[in-house]
Amino acid sequence: MLSPDEILAVIEDGGFRSTASRRRLADVLTSHEEGFTAEELVAETPGVGRATVYRTIRLLVEQELLCKLSLPDGTPRYTLAQRGHHHHVVCQNCGSVREFRQSAMERMLKELESSDGDVVTGHRIEVFVVCAECLVRGVVPTNVHQH
Repeated sequence: MLSPDEILAVIEDGGFRSTASRRRLADVLTSHEEGFTAEELVAETPGVGRATVYRTIRLLVEQELLCKLSLPDGTPRYTLAQRGHHHHVVCQNCGSVREFRQSAMERMLKELESSDGDVVTGHRIEVFVVCAECLVRGVVPTNVHQH
């Protein structure tokens, strides 16, 4: 997990000042274990301007410290990026996000390159679920894929 100091160092390395507002944002960001929306971040940082929150989110996405995910309804959610390559599992009901690594997917991508002669330049894999907590609360999954 990233520390507030690591986030601020990336901001400063990008040529931006480490202001009190950005320090507050870094503290709040590192307290999140689940995904969040920009508006949730605005609500959690009273006194920090909405524009500052959105600019800082954009900067951290560009610097790959935040992952930007799109829920099926198009709502963007963010999560602190783990170092290294990963994919995401997103709950369609509550919006919780967790990261996962799957060696079988990585092998499939390498096979795609070697069998077709293509060069994979990037990819994003998001698996949409209804999480265990929502299921316990009685949320009924819709559009369930049968395997």
